[in-house]
Amino acid sequence: MRSTRRRRPFSGAAVMVLALLGAGLPAAAAGADEQDDEHPDLSRFYDQKIKWRRCTGVEMPKDLRCGKVTVPLDYARPGKGTLDLALARYRSTGDSRGSLLLNFGGPGGPGVPELAYGGAEFMALTKGYDVVSFDPRGVGRSSPVSCGEGTDEAMEATDDGNDANDPEVALKQLKKAAAACGRHSGPVLPHIGTVNASRDLDVMRAALGDKKLNYLGFSYGTRLGAVYAAQFPKKVGRMVLDGVDTLTEPLAEQGLVGAQGQQTALEDYLDACAEQLTCPFGQDARSAREQVVDLVESLDESPVPTDFGPEFSGQDLVGAISQALYSEQMWPALTQALNMLVHDGDTRGVVALAGGGMSKPPRSATPSPSGGLVDEEDVPLDNVPAALMAINCADDPDRPTAGRITEEIADLRAAYEDASPVFGKYRLTQVLMCYGRPKGTDFIREEVRDVDTPRMLLVGTRGDPATPYRWTVETAKRLGSSAVVLDNKGKGHTGYASSKCVRETVDEFLLYGSLPDDGSSCGADG
Repeated sequence: MRSTRRRRPFSGAAVMVLALLGAGLPAAAAGADEQDDEHPDLSRFYDQKIKWRRCTGVEMPKDLRCGKVTVPLDYARPGKGTLDLALARYRSTGDSRGSLLLNFGGPGGPGVPELAYGGAEFMALTKGYDVVSFDPRGVGRSSPVSCGEGTDEAMEATDDGNDANDPEVALKQLKKAAAACGRHSGPVLPHIGTVNASRDLDVMRAALGDKKLNYLGFSYGTRLGAVYAAQFPKKVGRMVLDGVDTLTEPLAEQGLVGAQGQQTALEDYLDACAEQLTCPFGQDARSAREQVVDLVESLDESPVPTDFGPEFSGQDLVGAISQALYSEQMWPALTQALNMLVHDGDTRGVVALAGGGMSKPPRSATPSPSGGLVDEEDVPLDNVPAALMAINCADDPDRPTAGRITEEIADLRAAYEDASPVFGKYRLTQVLMCYGRPKGTDFIREEVRDVDTPRMLLVGTRGDPATPYRWTVETAKRLGSSAVVLDNKGKGHTGYASSKCVRETVDEFLLYGSLPDDGSSCGADG
């Protein structure tokens, strides 16, 4: 489970927030200039040119331009259908050395709105690049996946009520959840995952007219960058991975790390909240922790109405709190939203947080059967969590078998609840949702290692609650001598937005090719 580095701004401020935490070809992919008899001709995809137009949508910046690239639905059978992927671009203001592609994380985070509403953070990079981001396959406007009511079915499977203590009931609910995701997602679902997203990234590189991929990836975006480096080592330009993901730990272990990290972040927030008279839970931090647990449980038992129709449950609240915890910049907004909920029964603040700061009415999932872009207003509300689960499952070869669920569900539930009484159930659901889906690829775990690329910069933050610093060290060792580690002594998820030192170091490398020594550090004060 990964977290996106930032979402749409709340009250006009660009912030970092948690958005949550493929079955692809298991061999290095050939580009249009690397064809052989074992690979189908992809030249029509690599030879396309992007047509840029002014972006449409609410409050889109005037200088942002939008376009699309077309990619095969299935790279092994490019004649069997295509997908359009949404892109957005800020043009270079100086001498351009090409494009810099950004991935903000997730998995499941749409890049186009992220760049639109948080692009100010990257304007310094337009001195040397066209700054580009995209909605990956299955995400945002790019054939978005959805589970409809499937997530609710999975939540029931992890419930500790009497019925769910029967593993057979849990298995039935999980099968229903997987079937619901298949029904609502359209043809992209079997072809989602980082291995295919990496191949899409190479098509984007060519369509943008770049010989090499210059890339800045955050959180899950580091997984995507590492996979690209393994698949297309000769095409790697200047690459930065910030908030480095694991390439080896199974989903169940990742979920526990995520639950523990979020619990730590929540306790840090409540400690600070209790020092303020405006804290909705009073001035006793220990009592505040108990009150949050009670609030989640009460909303799960008795969800409350919202302005848009669907009721707001305790697990919805957990998701909303998750959105705000990975940046202290969001804490005042979280306090305000919780006050509205606790004191007035007003869900608008927490609903806005759950939507990344901008709420919208619910829409049915309407995947385009032709693979074309969907309208922004037709992106399903559950697309982020649905894509997160689909991509994580596609990237992981392990599956929670029926036998393991039958034997271990009580122990799994206890372990996750011990890791976090607030986030444990939420995280366990994301792991168990892989049950009933096709086996994922082992390419990432087995093949992404010892890459033969130009040197790349990996940024690890010591106090990162989502991607622990040890993952940066472990991933650097797997990638080999190409990896240069920058040790950020600060706190929070990723370093670029929160540390001036990290930002300057990353910009110096991307713009001018200047790399720090391996093991260099940035102080805790940024």
